[in-house]
Parts: sequence; structure tokens; C-alpha cells
Amino acid sequence: MAQDADFLEDDIDTERTVAYIKDYLPQELKGKFSDEELYYFLDLMDDYYAESGILDAEPDSDGTVEIDLEEIAAYIVEQSQKEEMGTFDPEEILFVVQGEWEYVESLDDDDA
Repeated sequence: MAQDADFLEDDIDTERTVAYIKDYLPQELKGKFSDEELYYFLDLMDDYYAESGILDAEPDSDGTVEIDLEEIAAYIVEQSQKEEMGTFDPEEILFVVQGEWEYVESLDDDDA
């Protein structure tokens, strides 16, 4: 039963993330990506974080871990082509990655 609640909470958070990204995108990109594509991009971001080792990286003296958002965008573009999900512009995908990053940062701000 608790596991069902965890899945429901994850789904709600993912929906909120997608909504935040859609609001974050510049006007010329609003409506460019479907919700399904945004969910797919979020899955690829999770894959990147898991596979890159970034989750296991040691923070620097300031307590931060350097994350290259352009590298994440390039990963999404590459995987999307490999998986035949589409060809995407890395500069446009970077806005999606930045939107997800800003959403996570906003959650950290709420906790402070």
C-alpha cells in the first residue's frame, strides 16, 4: 500500500515538473513538445544521472557537484535519435533541461 502511495507521489511530482517546464520554456518553444515527449526527456535525464555517476560524485568544498546541463541536453538528443523517438535541436532541449533544473531548485528553495 505504501508503495502505491510512493508511485502516486512520483506521478504527481512528474506532472508538476512537466507543467513547470512548459511554463519555463520561451514563448517560441511553448507547444513545441508534447507532454509525452517531455515525460520521455525526464526519463532520459534520470537515465543520464544514473549512468553518468553524477549521483555518486563527491561535492566540492562548497558542497556542490558540477553538472553540465549542455551535456545532459546532448545525451537526450543522442538517445532520442538512437531510440528513433525523433531528432531534436540541442539548444531547444537545453531549455527543457534548464526548466527541470529550475524546478528542482525551486523545491530546494521551498525547503529552506
